[in-house]
Amino acid sequence: MEHPDMYQGKRVVVLGLAKSGVSVAKTFHERGALVTVNDKKERHKCPEASELEALGICVVCGHHPDDLLDASVQLVVKNPGIPYSAPPVRQALALGIEVVTEVEVAYHLSPAPIIGITGSNGKTTTTTWVGNMLEAAGLRPIVAGNIGTPLCQAAGEAAADNVLVAELSSFQLKGTSEFRPRVASLLNLSETHLDYHGTMEDYVQSKARLFRNMANGDIAVLNADDAACRALAPDIGARIWWVSSTRRVECGVYVEPPYPEASREGEDEDRQLVYADEAGQLHPIIGVREIGVSGRYNVDNALAAVAISIAAGAKPGALAEPLRSFRGVEHRLEYVGEVNGTSYYNNSKATNTKATLMALEAFEAPVVLIAGGLDRGLDFLELVPVLKERAAAVVTMGETREILAAIAAKAGLTKVAVVDNVDNASDAVSEAVRLAAGYAKPGDVVLLSPACASWDMFPSYEERGRMFKAAVHSL
Repeated sequence: MEHPDMYQGKRVVVLGLAKSGVSVAKTFHERGALVTVNDKKERHKCPEASELEALGICVVCGHHPDDLLDASVQLVVKNPGIPYSAPPVRQALALGIEVVTEVEVAYHLSPAPIIGITGSNGKTTTTTWVGNMLEAAGLRPIVAGNIGTPLCQAAGEAAADNVLVAELSSFQLKGTSEFRPRVASLLNLSETHLDYHGTMEDYVQSKARLFRNMANGDIAVLNADDAACRALAPDIGARIWWVSSTRRVECGVYVEPPYPEASREGEDEDRQLVYADEAGQLHPIIGVREIGVSGRYNVDNALAAVAISIAAGAKPGALAEPLRSFRGVEHRLEYVGEVNGTSYYNNSKATNTKATLMALEAFEAPVVLIAGGLDRGLDFLELVPVLKERAAAVVTMGETREILAAIAAKAGLTKVAVVDNVDNASDAVSEAVRLAAGYAKPGDVVLLSPACASWDMFPSYEERGRMFKAAVHSL
């Protein structure tokens, strides 16, 4: 697409309201484009419509009109969550109209360099951590994207001396063409969102769009411990910095001494994060035991955050304190409290199996797991060995409740409960917490880590997590 200034007097259609749609619509309207916003939700479910109409923007709710798109439309900007199979998207593509997400718009708009961070797991934690590190280094970051503030809004507010730190999903990246971050990181890749992408190949290629326009002056941070990340490296034009907890790397950040690759077990007492610069010099950053959040996967997140921050201009010596003081992000292995000697953790952001596996492996104490949600057709078999080793009991809910109960039984667990109430989300969560509390003993952990998206019963994983926390506080 062209810079938003080039659409003056031209027709632009925005599909989907919410925060990003509002931001995009305002961006083009302010530049003189003829903007129409369309959302298939009924008008009473689109509170943002009145704000846009007051500005003179045409808003159509409740359906996709037949005359929404024709050859006079120059650009369609769609909400990332709208699938490419949706009728107006298919119609736009058939007419040869360019279809992008707000990430592409933000790139053309931003005077600040952009850091792009993606991956199947750990995006929000790493993005937040990078923001903290750059703040500590005096680099004036703005954290945006999939994490909260629409990227288009942040780009419009940024100055040239800011750094835009963007959490980016595969949905967002699939709708980009010229987007070029100056620093970009792929944290990991695992099977997820196949109901949207259709195939794992499309999912991987959507993630890989993060790097497609990068050049030798840019830096790509990749996880050397992830085979899918390694496979993408030959096609990336940027300089590559590797991160690893299981091997030393020539340029990047690693754990010294490395964890054994097979088990990733071992004492953290003498381990530290080390930055190897492009000249081959080594810079110790911090001891692993000093990192402010627990869990081996948070070591991986820390490695990536350090590499990204240094690539963006932070001095290695400025990063130890934000590594120590970081206490995590809401709904990501969030400590809720202790009741009758049992600790409760909210990991509602675990919307795939890999995220739940990593959460289970973060605890040495027996875990009572609460899991289940939207059924995307996965078999969940990779949970079996970890449940057998780490779980004391499992409580399941949502569309996948019976599937996950069968997985728990396959792992040899005898304490398995199924919450059949799928009509009232709040009651279902309260019942799940009550059952989990009944299984738990003092010293155990009750962990909400669903391994599934939330949309079968909840509007978002955030709402699911908030209901869990409220249920725990009501025990």
